[in-house]
Amino acid sequence: MLSEFTQSAAGKKGKEVRSDCYIELILKKSGGININLGSKVKVLYGDSIKELILDMCKFFDLEHAEINITDNGALPFVIAARFECAVKRLAPDITKEYLLPATKKIQKITLKDDLRRSRLYLPGNEPKFFINAGLHAPDGIILDLEDSVAYSEKDAAQLLVRNALRSVDFYGAERMVRINQIPKGLEDLKFIVPHNVNCILIPKCENAEQVIAVDEEVARLRKLFKVKCDTWLMPIIESAMGVINAYQIASSCSNVCALAMGLEDYTADIGAQRTNEGTESFYARTSVINAAKAAGVQAIDTVFSDVSDMDNLTKSVLEAKALGFEGKGCIHPRQVKVVHEAFAPTINEIEKAKKIVLAFDEATKLGLGVVSLGSKMIDPPVVKRAIKTIDMAIKTNLVTKNWKDML
Repeated sequence: MLSEFTQSAAGKKGKEVRSDCYIELILKKSGGININLGSKVKVLYGDSIKELILDMCKFFDLEHAEINITDNGALPFVIAARFECAVKRLAPDITKEYLLPATKKIQKITLKDDLRRSRLYLPGNEPKFFINAGLHAPDGIILDLEDSVAYSEKDAAQLLVRNALRSVDFYGAERMVRINQIPKGLEDLKFIVPHNVNCILIPKCENAEQVIAVDEEVARLRKLFKVKCDTWLMPIIESAMGVINAYQIASSCSNVCALAMGLEDYTADIGAQRTNEGTESFYARTSVINAAKAAGVQAIDTVFSDVSDMDNLTKSVLEAKALGFEGKGCIHPRQVKVVHEAFAPTINEIEKAKKIVLAFDEATKLGLGVVSLGSKMIDPPVVKRAIKTIDMAIKTNLVTKNWKDML
């Protein structure tokens, strides 16, 4: 049912706006639907935009309205999200969703142990960043519903992220969404779980119960909407309490694929200034690593906040790698390549790993219970690490899959 208000708006306008639109919706008692469209692409796409809006009016049972659209190159999924937001701001009780056809070729399935060296954050209410984000080749793209979205725009971001999951090609990147802090974040799940999200980030996670609550709601929605691909969870540790409970969080359910560190909120929580040296967060980061490894999941480092400092970013990634982290957050596309290069195994690491793997193969062939390399005995964890190094080298095209045949 429509509210007592007769006018609403959604979207963005102004000289700096691109790939977005601003829509004003004014309800009337008569006169039918009148659409006023201002767009640089009106000659090419004006009829298609109006056809979409008219179809949505029919879907939402709007018979009489003045609709003013200022378009700055918005794609259909953005226009649809903005108009649906305007409608639901007038009629909060409307639960049905206007869904454009999902693009099947962009659907993706990911594994629990897939590469997660980089994850690129995109504000959930800024569609201009969505379209080409995959071209930067991050391992994961995070559509953010939390800190990067103003409270007044949370409803709009939910619809934009939902439509983006159905429409945008991220070129093979894992499709991630950071929900809001629990319990509010539970409301976000219905907008993402049915729409081919691969991994859900749980911010400011402080106990296992929060993860379990998300996991149970995800399971309910997966069953309801017959979702087939796995839905992984990545809790983010961002407080002293979260650090203390890190192992319980990491081991709370089988769908946790990784444990991530968030230092901006953590350092604020303990009353410290964040530094590049990281001495103030060393205990927290190593605690998260140990918790993740003990639970058998990946450990993912925090973001590096200075997007212009590539030298210190490289140092930060190399330090993270040395500590045992397997990935790092990115807040700008230019950081992705640097992160990937720093996490890649070095030539010396690869050659050493090859020798260990070959020695392991030889010992296995001979039925030996002990692996030796020269005069040194090689423990199983060392063999496991060597195999992992080779796998990383193969995935990053530093070594071919048939490298043994080429010796």
